[in-house]
Amino acid sequence: MKKLSVSELAKLYGYSRQAIYAHINKGNLSKGSDGLIDFSEALRVFGEPQIKASTVNQSQSINSQNLTEVDMLKRQVDMLEKQLNQSLLRENQSIERESFYQEQIEAMQRLLDVPKPNMTTFTDQKSNRDIATDPRLESETNYDGLTTSEQTKDKRIPVPEHVEPEPPKRGFLSRFFLPNG
Repeated sequence: MKKLSVSELAKLYGYSRQAIYAHINKGNLSKGSDGLIDFSEALRVFGEPQIKASTVNQSQSINSQNLTEVDMLKRQVDMLEKQLNQSLLRENQSIERESFYQEQIEAMQRLLDVPKPNMTTFTDQKSNRDIATDPRLESETNYDGLTTSEQTKDKRIPVPEHVEPEPPKRGFLSRFFLPNG
């Protein structure tokens, strides 16, 4: 059986140590040779130890804390499941969107690859050479004898610029006292 010290027995039954020693001195309670009291002896003298209300309240508060923690963890698990489902849904939508766009790109590429019968492509067009940018064209022009060599060199027609005449400069006081003119 379990053996208890005087202070352990006092705590268990809620007595002071002096009260436990008083029971030992009266002979109601016996100590062993090792100085410890057998628990069966304490049961005979004091009866079953009373469970304090504080220990019951502590165990109930611990249980309620555990329950609130469990509830909180359950809510967190539910929230994480919802977030996971939403992200999976978004991922599926993005995959569908990507495949749709890929189909659109392929359709447009097929349209670009098929040449239209009534349209000319870039390679079919004849190159129109520009006289201003291609110097070879000047030498290819026919000399008709009516124009001079100076006229053939510069085929641009000069256009005079329209420049407004500047108004005459006015002095400091005339700016304020004379009418604008």
